[in-house]
Amino acid sequence: MAYDSMMVFTGNANPKLAEAVVRHLNIHLGRATVGRFSDGEVMVEILENVRGKDVFVLQSTCMPTNDTLMEVMVMVDALKRASAGRITAAIPYLGYARQDRRPRSARVGITAKVVANMLTTAGVDRVLTMDLHSDQIQGFFDIPVDNVYASPILLGDVWKHDYKNLIVVSPDVGGVVRARALAKRLESDLAIIDKRRPKPNVAKVMNIIGDVRGRTCVIMDDMVDTANTLCEAAAALKDHGAERVMAYCTHPVLSGTAVERIENSALDELVVTDSIPLREDARNCKRIRQLSVAELMAETMRRISNEDSVSSLFIE
Repeated sequence: MAYDSMMVFTGNANPKLAEAVVRHLNIHLGRATVGRFSDGEVMVEILENVRGKDVFVLQSTCMPTNDTLMEVMVMVDALKRASAGRITAAIPYLGYARQDRRPRSARVGITAKVVANMLTTAGVDRVLTMDLHSDQIQGFFDIPVDNVYASPILLGDVWKHDYKNLIVVSPDVGGVVRARALAKRLESDLAIIDKRRPKPNVAKVMNIIGDVRGRTCVIMDDMVDTANTLCEAAAALKDHGAERVMAYCTHPVLSGTAVERIENSALDELVVTDSIPLREDARNCKRIRQLSVAELMAETMRRISNEDSVSSLFIE
């Protein structure tokens, strides 16, 4: 099926990213009213003709997660009822992605699957996301999913700064595959932090596998939430003789007292992307630096719209 042309709409979560993306695409941002009724209900009105169009709803489902997710759902339904040709949910940061299994048969919901069902039922034809917490979440959807990676942007920044005596550090055993791949690209050594987590959002660093003495440590992770793990890791690395500790994380969730914790930590710098907008205190924090994924998102969306290969973006 051929679609007339590409259109991009966004909600209230991260309008600056959407504006940057459409600038790269050389199109205007779709006009829509995304508001609230007095009781908090989400209300959406599409103010453009979308009949037969290839439409992207660009919005991270970040804090307040339930509100931003509901905005996506209602926008998709409004576009579907306005006869959009194809609807792609472009969600750089997919909320609830950490709830992707039942650990030790605990009586909890697999909420990542619930969100996948909701998006499909609302009328989404395909999903574009970035650095999923677990790659297997793609299998929760019965529609095509493009999971792109911010690693070219983060690696580019590491190469630009040309850190001396570099070593890549995985913040936990679960991130070893990602860290090993990045270490290979950077032609550097790899260290692993072994930690135990007694309860959610509480990390305890146990020991470090690898020699970090006198090295510049670069911690790579998909997201930073409370920053407790990062700060514990930075302190442990410095205790083991690391000269500098940098952290590169795609999604700056930075909930609670994360920014204050980072300011008072042994971490020298935290580099994040604009998949999630920074709060004011994070923008004012000198230890936090933000890179833009707008060009990467725009190129991926262009390729999806033109039915070109997305995976070739990440193949040398």
